[in-house]
Amino acid sequence: MTMLIERMSYDNGEAIPYVDSRIYSDRGIFEEEVEKIWKKVWLVAVHESELPEPLDFRTMTLAREPIVIVRGSDSKLRAFLNVCPHRGNLILRQPSGSLTVGEPSGNANHMTCMFHAWQFDCFGRCVDIPRAKAGYQDRLRKEDIALKQLPCEVAHGGFVWVSLNTKVGPLSEYIGPAFDIMREELDTEPLTIFHYHKAIIPSNYKLWHDTNSEFYHDYMHYFNRATSMQQKGYFERQYTAFPNGHCTVGSMEVKYDAYQGAQDRVLSFPGMPRNGWKMVDLFPGATYNIRGSSLRVDTMTPLGPDRVMIEFRGLGLKRDTPDEQAQRVRDHNTIWGPFGRNLHEDLLGITGQGVGMQPGSTPRRILHGRRENNTIHDEIGMRHFYKEWERRIGRSPNDPFPETQTAAE
Repeated sequence: MTMLIERMSYDNGEAIPYVDSRIYSDRGIFEEEVEKIWKKVWLVAVHESELPEPLDFRTMTLAREPIVIVRGSDSKLRAFLNVCPHRGNLILRQPSGSLTVGEPSGNANHMTCMFHAWQFDCFGRCVDIPRAKAGYQDRLRKEDIALKQLPCEVAHGGFVWVSLNTKVGPLSEYIGPAFDIMREELDTEPLTIFHYHKAIIPSNYKLWHDTNSEFYHDYMHYFNRATSMQQKGYFERQYTAFPNGHCTVGSMEVKYDAYQGAQDRVLSFPGMPRNGWKMVDLFPGATYNIRGSSLRVDTMTPLGPDRVMIEFRGLGLKRDTPDEQAQRVRDHNTIWGPFGRNLHEDLLGITGQGVGMQPGSTPRRILHGRRENNTIHDEIGMRHFYKEWERRIGRSPNDPFPETQTAAE
């Protein structure tokens, strides 16, 4: 199938940027993204407050690889493939728990594979192989077997970052200065999670990141139109693009009193102006968003070209009193809870895009052409993302199948 591209241009003759809709729907491109992006870069996995005690663990899947993150007896967080090196079986099957609770086939303080009862400690070392001497004689020793350990760092507000690429460079090199705009808010005091939910959406993961990367869609949110778009300076906020596809957008003050029934945010974060707002978008699929008293962090797990799991975490300060945390929860859920005044509209937006760009649908142009001097309604965030996407995938996002076009001609 080929696509007829009509010329579209600005008044000065410059072509209007667009991407081919097949980058959102083609199965082959999705498989390339998993291998060339998601298995190569640093990814946000969980927050350290989700594993507060030694021997706590969390399991997840990143780019189809089962992962377990364990807080060791030395309190350090480590990440391992959650796969037994004996026969490739999944080891821990619960989403979270504590190794102090022994499983029927194993002992407390160990990760035990139910298949043949091989056991591993919190450092990933093999500590028991049933009848090892009888079966392996001197050809295999438990000291030579271990779970595959993955690069793991805790940074940027206490989040646990993991990479499936054992040769990945330091996290600091990958992130660069992207967090400078909210470093004080994230790193002055410990944070803790007070809210978690997830949504599985029939849409491509990039469409969610696109939505987080542009604010022209604020016309969809009545609350944002009332409290933000009418305020002086809203349209002048600047985007800043960083290496590796990350970007930030300038901060602003939200006028909550412009919406009937809304309340000012009496709580905040260190260095954050009252009722302030800041945002950082991270390639390939995470967003940090502070709105006054609440930090929302979105992380994505692509499940297919037309299916994505998005996890939403709300965070406040660890030292908050119960009343202060309850206030942050109310503030967060008013806007970002499943029934708030913002999040569900974004999810409906990308669900509609998923219907409009299903696998096998007719290829079409998706415009990324708004240019407003890198300000808030400029689509620079998306163009910057797809420049990095092109570098890593090796395909042009607006012409991903040039060989097909040539053959058709």
